[in-house]
Amino acid sequence: MDNKDKINLEGDFQIPFYKKLLLKVWPKMAMKILAQEIGIKNIIFDKLHEVFAKSQRVDIFPAFSNSRGFILVIDNQTALFFYQDGDKFVYDGFEMGEYEKGDVTIFDALKRN
Repeated sequence: MDNKDKINLEGDFQIPFYKKLLLKVWPKMAMKILAQEIGIKNIIFDKLHEVFAKSQRVDIFPAFSNSRGFILVIDNQTALFFYQDGDKFVYDGFEMGEYEKGDVTIFDALKRN
């Protein structure tokens, strides 16, 4: 691997032409190759891609209870629950059923740093 193939995490990314082309024509394979090069295991990403690539819609809702959290709903039928644990969100389980469409403007009022 020459210097053009290395990824500089402290500065700009330098991706060779053939990898850029691969990202355009076969993004899933390109991401696998790039992930392997930086040592990321693909098992989780493959499973996530399988779920989300087949979905038609993804909605997000605030948690219904008094706790801070959110619900990610896939195709109006599968809900994934996350709650706040300190400075992060933690997965809390799933539920199957019929869910309404979410509000796509849910993040519009958030401040950006």
